[in-house]
Amino acid sequence: QLQLVESGGGLVQPGGSRTLSCAASGFSWGDYVIGWFLQAPGKEGEGISSISKSGGLTNYGDSVKGRFTISRDNVKNIVYLQMNSLKPEDTAVYHCAASRVWSNSYFQGLYDYWGQGTQVTVSS
Repeated sequence: QLQLVESGGGLVQPGGSRTLSCAASGFSWGDYVIGWFLQAPGKEGEGISSISKSGGLTNYGDSVKGRFTISRDNVKNIVYLQMNSLKPEDTAVYHCAASRVWSNSYFQGLYDYWGQGTQVTVSS
């Protein structure tokens, strides 16, 4: 059965860093684009980053550009999201999702599989 599992969330001080991981099982990892989305309380879900099947292409939303870096290891079936210079407004549940289609948008309908999410709280 296909599964995506996020990890690495927790409490971080403003200005700090955190690395999230998205691990997969049950499907051919290299056939999927992986995206990261955040869900903040009271707000709509927001796509923040995606990486192509090979890892050669990446996208970032304006809110995280220059602070977050996405990467993938297709041997270990893991995608990472390195988050630097974290701000309180980055506080959210972070989900990874898998899509067969590369797109410059973060249209959630393109993503077939979703993880349960990991909470990141940025607070002093």
